[in-house]
Amino acid sequence: MEIVERNPAQTGFVPIAKRWIVECAYGILLLHRRLVRDYERLPRSSESRVYWVMTAVLLRWLTGATAGAWRST
Repeated sequence: MEIVERNPAQTGFVPIAKRWIVECAYGILLLHRRLVRDYERLPRSSESRVYWVMTAVLLRWLTGATAGAWRST
């Protein structure tokens, strides 16, 4: 664990590089219904779901495909 201190000279929202990447990854994972709650009994089951989701995200990114919208516009 790394403790990061805030620079007092900066005002407003300033993203921290590593933390920002982690927060984006969590946001992507929570778009998938099964990962919003911890339904699995075993940690490796949850781990496999995360691998499925991130594989799907990477495939969409590499192919340029868009995901189907689950919200109505």
